[in-house]
Amino acid sequence: MEKENLMCLLRIKGTEVSLVLEQSVLSWTFNKRRAYRKKSLTVAIPVNEIVTVRLGDGKQQTKGVAPSTQFTVYHVSRKSSSKRWSLQMVTFTAPDAQVAHSWVQAIQKKMFETGHTRPRKLLVFINPYGGRGKASRIYYSEISFLFQLAGIETDVIETTRANHARDYILEADLQTYDGVVCVGGDGMFSELLHGLVKRTQSDSGVCEDKENAMLTPCSLRIGIIPAVGINDPVTSALHIIIGDTQPMDVCASYNDGQLMKYSVSLIGYGFFGDVLRESENLRWVGPIRYDLAGIKMVFSNQSYRGTVEYLEAYESNSSPRDNTRCRTGCLVCSESSERLREAAEECQADCQSDTWKKVTGSFLAINITGMSSACPKSQDGLSPTAHLADGTADLILVQESSTMQFLRHLNRHTNRKDQFALPNVEVHRIRAMRFTPEEFDEEEAIRRQKRFFGCPCGRTSETSIWNCDGEILNCAELSVRVHHQLIQLFARGIEDTSRS
Repeated sequence: MEKENLMCLLRIKGTEVSLVLEQSVLSWTFNKRRAYRKKSLTVAIPVNEIVTVRLGDGKQQTKGVAPSTQFTVYHVSRKSSSKRWSLQMVTFTAPDAQVAHSWVQAIQKKMFETGHTRPRKLLVFINPYGGRGKASRIYYSEISFLFQLAGIETDVIETTRANHARDYILEADLQTYDGVVCVGGDGMFSELLHGLVKRTQSDSGVCEDKENAMLTPCSLRIGIIPAVGINDPVTSALHIIIGDTQPMDVCASYNDGQLMKYSVSLIGYGFFGDVLRESENLRWVGPIRYDLAGIKMVFSNQSYRGTVEYLEAYESNSSPRDNTRCRTGCLVCSESSERLREAAEECQADCQSDTWKKVTGSFLAINITGMSSACPKSQDGLSPTAHLADGTADLILVQESSTMQFLRHLNRHTNRKDQFALPNVEVHRIRAMRFTPEEFDEEEAIRRQKRFFGCPCGRTSETSIWNCDGEILNCAELSVRVHHQLIQLFARGIEDTSRS
């Protein structure tokens, strides 16, 4: 389309509008002003939120008939009060078929010039048992047609066993794909995460089991279409279609010189480890088992002795106590690559070795989180200012205290008060951590045995286990290292709810 055709008069349902295609926005203004409006109504759509544009009115096929004077724009729609997206369409009528065709070509060209690269082919894994058996229905009834509409080719695999998706990624030819997508719950995402990271390291000749290895970032993006929980599958699919990309840090956990797990959210010892371990005995009651296990663990008030060592973040001005929230377009994350490179070069130039800081004590909880970990029960999360992709995680240490004091700390996760402003709680922004449990002497073992008989919540244990993104690591000694922007998600990050 020639430059002067980027603005012209068209019609929507018989009403004349002025349609304008700018660098990043498609907008139209209704030329007929309504009596109750002081100004004419203008509607604007970001070009990067247009799903597709097609000739015709969106209802009938144009093949085999006369060239259409109409074209339809399919785009993302959202309400200011909701994080959910939906698909909407608007049909324009042009003076003739040539003008309609020119607009379609111009909009399509802008779509692929603006924003992130859109996927053309995806590898989709569906757990048919995920979401209480709803995953397949959700994909085929709500998602599949959206991919078809956007012109995205898909290869769909329904998994038949645990680690099916992970093993497939390790062996398959992935060169023709622009991303891998899972339809299911957290377990399916974990399979894609481990499969893709392991495959990338294998192709790059990097040994995963070496704690100090510089892991190679994955080039393929990961899409997550939830079949459980409160997240909306259509919103997730639309993020995938328009190519939204969010890099994410990944924590690698090691025990005895061997890689144990990768994680992106929470690694917890003590309280959260005990809750997960106890919940395994309550599976028969369903999701409420976590609440029941949590109540039991609060009143058991069990602490574990050991030594935590950690490497602080390179930047001294980055703190988990500041008010810099990680949101869409976060500058802390987007500028972190250059800052980390400069910091590493300075350390090498000064011949400085990493200095590990040490805390020894009796801990109710040791938590490492690479994101805020916000959820419906905790609007701000475990660490409200943690960043998704800045190469750091937040280490939260909760020292031994009374049951009421620990309850006070937990309650502050729900009322948005500062959960770190307590005498038994400390938080650090870190690059790496290692924990060594304390071996009990005979006197301590006897004391714990006596406590068992007086504890209304049952047994006590010498050590806890690690909760790694909801999966059990049945060990106490652990090393954790943060890998900067190791994966990319089809996502936009955390959008500010105050935005329209």
